[in-house]
Amino acid sequence: MDLLLGIDLGTGSTKGVLVDKAGSVVASESIAHSMDLPRPGWAEVDAEDLWWREVCSISAALMAKMPAGASLAGMCVSGVGPCLVLCDDNLRPLRPAILYGVDTRAAAEIESMTAELGEQNILDRAGTLLSSQAVGPKLEWVCRHEPEVFDRATGWYGSNSYIGAKLTGEYVMDHHTASQCDPLYAIRQFDWNQPWAQRICRHLPLPRLVWPNDLIGSVTAAAADATGLPVGTPVAAGAVDAFSEAFSVGVRRPGDQMLMYGSTMFLVQLIDEYHSDPALWTTAGVERGSLALAAGTSTAGSLIAWLQSVTGGASLDELTAEAQSVPRGSEGLLVLPYLAGERTPVFDPLARGIVAGLTLRHGRGHLIRAAYEGISFGIRQILERFDDAHSAIRTVAVGGGLHSPVWAQAVSDITGRPQLVPEQAIGASYGDALLAAIGVGLVPPDTDWTKIAREIEPDPRHRALYEDLYLTWRELYPATRDQMHRLGEPGPDPETPQR
Repeated sequence: MDLLLGIDLGTGSTKGVLVDKAGSVVASESIAHSMDLPRPGWAEVDAEDLWWREVCSISAALMAKMPAGASLAGMCVSGVGPCLVLCDDNLRPLRPAILYGVDTRAAAEIESMTAELGEQNILDRAGTLLSSQAVGPKLEWVCRHEPEVFDRATGWYGSNSYIGAKLTGEYVMDHHTASQCDPLYAIRQFDWNQPWAQRICRHLPLPRLVWPNDLIGSVTAAAADATGLPVGTPVAAGAVDAFSEAFSVGVRRPGDQMLMYGSTMFLVQLIDEYHSDPALWTTAGVERGSLALAAGTSTAGSLIAWLQSVTGGASLDELTAEAQSVPRGSEGLLVLPYLAGERTPVFDPLARGIVAGLTLRHGRGHLIRAAYEGISFGIRQILERFDDAHSAIRTVAVGGGLHSPVWAQAVSDITGRPQLVPEQAIGASYGDALLAAIGVGLVPPDTDWTKIAREIEPDPRHRALYEDLYLTWRELYPATRDQMHRLGEPGPDPETPQR
């Protein structure tokens, strides 16, 4: 029996699965972890001690679970992204990996790079304006603030390409991840964006570009010793984890959408021709020559966890029951869920959360329902921008947040869209296994392992209510943006005497 290994380096855990060519999961492993937040606006991970060590541990554990007579036909790794890992010639990271859009340290570099290259030029050539999600400004930040690290670096990587290099020794990056490394990639040409990439990377060579299911090499003897994987196992390139997850649930055709319910919301929609929108990210897709739009919020499940903590630590089951007892619309309560700033569509790190309409009659259940509805209004705002590029054909929903009936139903009611929930929603590692299966030729390229278990339909009885509330919700951010920014500015140093 031929098996495929998929491993995903997530924000909160690393997960691995062994899957047969029919899509049945044979074994799985998971290791929880957290990111480091050493300073305000910084989000980092020790790439070697965390990512590589966990890949080694999960690989060894899954090899120990291989059924008798089975063999490993191939493997693939995905990961959070876009990230920045700077390494020396021996693949030693020279500093902690700088994570994706949750790391906002490069605000000054975003501003200066945008002024240098031109906002419209960046949108035309890279497909996406610079934001905290972009890798180019983070490279510039290291060059400016840690020049000794930048000078010593001989290669730069994302999360999955770093692991790919550790496994095979190959210096490559998949087209999808590269297309999120703005402004280094020319989205229309599916190639590096010369000469911008050379200017920003300076002495650092640009990785060889491959597609996510391309084989980049095979497991070396040194990597086999560290991981327990067989020497010579073929390794496929992989991609950013959200896109591997979309691939895993059959989001393969233009008009297909994925909604990922998690600590944040991440959205992917495939499109049939190039389209750029300053409020979205335009990227290469997973399959050769494909294009996608993406969007991500800064909070979602993390907002509910925060409310859970500050309102007494009740269980999620209790909070859900309380929210279910509250009428739709939360009796006039609206939440702007920008407690960690916001990514798409406002791209404002100084945005702040707002609870509007609060009265003495409102309780904890109102706050929970209003938070779910606020998140859902944000999803509607993004999906309306997606529709400008390609009308949605179907929406597939994944993620742990689907366990909340309040949240999932609010999204369908507020957006007016049914959501398909797959039977198998393991995540990106499952998509990695499928990419490996395609890469080694074990299954045809159009293979789809997805089976839909249920559908969440919008309830038309609440359409008029939510239409009215949505219009008011959309007014909250522009009406309070200036006040948010004043509140978000750093205050005086408490150690500094005031005159």
